[in-house]
This record gives sequence, structure tokens and C-alpha cells, in this order.
Amino acid sequence: MAPILKVDGINVYYGSIHAIKGVSFEVNQGEIVTLIGANGAGKSTTLNTISGLLRSRTGSVTFLDQDLGKVPAHKVVSRGLALVPEGRRIFLQMTVQENLEMGAYTQGGKQLEEDLDQVYQQFPRLKERYKQIAGTLSGGEQQMLAMGRALMSHPQLLMLDEPSMGLAPILVEQIFQIIQNLHEAGSTILLVEQNAQAALSVADRGYVLETGRIVTSGTGKDLLESPAIKKAYLGG
Repeated sequence: MAPILKVDGINVYYGSIHAIKGVSFEVNQGEIVTLIGANGAGKSTTLNTISGLLRSRTGSVTFLDQDLGKVPAHKVVSRGLALVPEGRRIFLQMTVQENLEMGAYTQGGKQLEEDLDQVYQQFPRLKERYKQIAGTLSGGEQQMLAMGRALMSHPQLLMLDEPSMGLAPILVEQIFQIIQNLHEAGSTILLVEQNAQAALSVADRGYVLETGRIVTSGTGKDLLESPAIKKAYLGG
């Protein structure tokens, strides 16, 4: 199976700090692939490089056989790649529905009602609160809204950056159930997550990042059962 995303030998710097060191990995159609690692390992930097928010000095990012190296960040979404950023970044002063409509801007208003209906089916809580100002939602509801907004752009690849951050355990369970549901409905997902247990439990494959390098990879199941991974990331 040809990968829909291929990251090959990227090196990313913040000034003189070498943050990402020769990272390479692939995501195939229909997979959940997770990047796990400690805080500061380079997970979010990797996603931001794929999204065009940061640039790699070397290597390449290929999505659906197109090199994204020179594609401006604001045009990456229209290529079929959507990022749900760390911290959610919803429009706090807008209503739930207005936030979702903003997610559809690359679609030019085509089938807006149909797309809204689909998101509301996936996230019934958002339908209940569609007129509510987004800033008054709970953390879990804001995460659902950020994910729903990304889905409005019809992504071929949905990238989630720390979707469980700051959420109570019961809400973390809900968010990962939604990720599982999206996967079963056909979404391809690249998941960055500090909660290694939850991420590896839903992932087909995973890559472990340490100080900007991929140090190991494998199926989600194999990584969950690995003594080294248990010791480092699962408290085992």
C-alpha cells in the first residue's frame, strides 16, 4: 500500500537549536499512526513542519504524491490535510456553528448543511450547543469542536496534536472513543499524544520520539507490550 504521507529525513531548527533530527515515517490510507514521546521530544514540531508552519532544512514531506516543501501553510488545508492544534485554538467569541462554518472555508460553501449534519451526528454534544459561544464550552467540548471544525474541510489526513491535554480522565476516554469512531468511519489519522497508553491502544502503528529522533517503531500492540516502552512511558 502506498503511503498517503511520507516524511523523509527532515531536520528542523529553532535558531541554533536542532529540534528535529533526521525524522522519517509514513502514514498509510486508513491507519491511525501515533507519535509518542515525552514533553519536548519534538512531536508538535513534527506536525507543524508537515502543516507548513515550520520548514525543514533538509528532506521532504510528501502528501498524496505532492511535495509540500514549498506549499504555504494556508494552502495545505486545501490539499486535504487538517491539523487540530495543541490547545485547540477555536474562535472563542464565535458560536459553535460559526466555528464549524469557518472550518469549511476551503470548500467554498458546497454542501455546508450536509457537512454540518455529519459533524453533528459525530458530535451530538455540539448539536445541542450549536448557538452557544465557544469560549463558554467545557474543555472536552472545545476539543470536540476543534476536531469537528477540522472535519469540515474534508481532510484526507486528520492530524491531532495532544487531544487529551488538560482533560479529566472521563473526557479523555470520550475523546479517544471519538478518535476510534472516526477511524472506523474511514478517517486516516496522525496522532501526537503524551498519553502513550491511550494513543497506542487505538493506533495501528506508532513511532517513539526522543530528543528529536525516532528511536523505535512498531505496531500499537507491540509497543504497548514492549518492556522498554512500559518502563519509559506507561509507568510499568
